[in-house]
Amino acid sequence: MSILIGAETTFIVQGITGREAVNLTRECLDYGAGARIVGGVTPGRLGREVHGVPVFDTVAQAVEHHGGPIDGSVVTVPPAFTKDAVIEAIANGVKLVVIVTERIPRGDVAQMVEFADEHGARIIGPNCLGIIVPDVIKMGGIGGPAKDAAKSYSPGPVGVISRSGGMTTEMSSTLSAAGLGQSTAVSIGGDAIIGQAYAELMPLFEADEETQAIVIYTEPGGRMEAQLSEWVAENNSRLPIVAFMAGRFMDEMPGMSFGHAGTIVEGKEDTATEKIARLAAAGIVVAERIEDIPGLVRDKIGAAV
Repeated sequence: MSILIGAETTFIVQGITGREAVNLTRECLDYGAGARIVGGVTPGRLGREVHGVPVFDTVAQAVEHHGGPIDGSVVTVPPAFTKDAVIEAIANGVKLVVIVTERIPRGDVAQMVEFADEHGARIIGPNCLGIIVPDVIKMGGIGGPAKDAAKSYSPGPVGVISRSGGMTTEMSSTLSAAGLGQSTAVSIGGDAIIGQAYAELMPLFEADEETQAIVIYTEPGGRMEAQLSEWVAENNSRLPIVAFMAGRFMDEMPGMSFGHAGTIVEGKEDTATEKIARLAAAGIVVAERIEDIPGLVRDKIGAAV
């Protein structure tokens, strides 16, 4: 099993004729059994193809050509046009939108997230690399080219959630090297406002029988860890969680931002020290080093795994 996507998931790529989107499309088609990319959308490019994927002017055209609802979309359009692209996708029945684009105005992101909530859709990102179910499908640039993704990701019982795209792969690779595969890995994005944070994804992992533990990568700044801690406590989660907190040095450097737009520390509650304490109070183990993560996971789910 997995969450969010599976072997039968259909999706489109919005902005498919852009250079990065062309490469992303190839990567997804080559991975696992090959993603079911049923169309691409770039206004003014109707009738073209990208790696055999037909290109349309609008999402509505792609849906009509497919002959039924399309599950998801990977959005790679420039920041100024991202909001319109996402709303267009959701308005045409798409229920899962992965937004690769970064530097989108916060107001636009807030409107997109609100629109998705109103229509029962989920947004992953923005500023993310997407989702991967090892050896099955990837949706987005996560893991890079198919041959590289195959080296880092392996099937197994550990769900991975990370604010950093690169660290999604790094942590999964560390787990894989230790014989601990992943059920699904999700790069949720590092911006201050994102569609799905840890707490929003936990119910999905909780319901997935294959998932036996969760590993998260987190940073100073924002309230996502507090929300996760509250969710775990309130829902008596069955899943042990191991976290890695980057940027601990920021506690000694007031006013600094670290990496992502979402890591701006606005007060004491946003510091690494406070977050680690809050996570620990909820029973979430915080690893000192990334290489410690597999051992901590095994301690929680048993050496037989």
